Amino acid sequence: MNPRYLAWAAGIAALIALPFVYRDPYHLHILVLILIWSFAYTSWSIMGRFGLVSLGHGGFMGVGAYVTALLWNHLGVSPWIGIPVSMLAAGVLALVVAYPCFRFRITGHYFVLVTLALSGIVLQVITATRDYTGGSLGYTPNRTRGSALLALQFDDKATWYLIALFVWLTGLLIWRWVDRSMSRYAMEAISEDEDAAAAAGVNVTAEKLKITLISALMTALAGALYCQYQMFISPDTVSGISVSLQMVFAVIVGGVYVSLGPTVGAIITILLAEILRIGFGTKAVGWDNLVYGVLLVLFIIFLPKGILGSVIARLKTQRKMPQRS
Repeated sequence: MNPRYLAWAAGIAALIALPFVYRDPYHLHILVLILIWSFAYTSWSIMGRFGLVSLGHGGFMGVGAYVTALLWNHLGVSPWIGIPVSMLAAGVLALVVAYPCFRFRITGHYFVLVTLALSGIVLQVITATRDYTGGSLGYTPNRTRGSALLALQFDDKATWYLIALFVWLTGLLIWRWVDRSMSRYAMEAISEDEDAAAAAGVNVTAEKLKITLISALMTALAGALYCQYQMFISPDTVSGISVSLQMVFAVIVGGVYVSLGPTVGAIITILLAEILRIGFGTKAVGWDNLVYGVLLVLFIIFLPKGILGSVIARLKTQRKMPQRS
């Protein structure tokens, strides 16, 4: 058996066994956050790796979180149904925004501005409809009086850890599926030259929409899971430009072209936020975004492949050197 697959199998087995041998609530909480945000960052990287830089993923995440919570609180719809509905809503929103952009060749900076507007609109809608969403004060899903499984509300951190681990692994499998599919080659051709790709028979609009839809659905799922786990959401934590920029930062720092790059980025962002919160308390509110911005500039200039991408590139170079000699 391939040693690489053995290493993956051993790593996954160790991760599954972790909550059964180590049950510290705080550390499991941090791991759950890392896994959920890793999945969200992976969803962004599926678009970002092909040059589709989106600042609208905060909008998709907000839709996933708020639609699930609103359906539960106002209509009593179980999250098992509410989450697919929220993903559908995010998917429709993605298609409504992306189709005109791709159909009329709105790319580059203009596409970034369109997605930025989307993220801002979702944030403003959530804030403006405060009678239903709680506005800037945040929103809390109602605690169930019945089945915790039906309401997807678990007090045990180990249960949430296993759920988040499963979702994270699913995200990696989707990333790998895209990476090994024909869509990858089509999107790489499109990112190089749309006209040449179209002349070669690639349906440019359809391929872009496919990747955007997959990314939006995954992001909405991440938002819904974050809502169910935290049992509290606010516009600043699950929607808006700050969330979108956090995704961009994490993926670029970790490595946009590596499947585990977003996970490395999630580890850095979550630990950084926790260190600032514990070390400085309320005095450090907003400092994480400042640090993200500074580090983002530094990584783009000095380490464009990200941490994990640079490490892998260095290892490949070292393996080739003995062969040349």
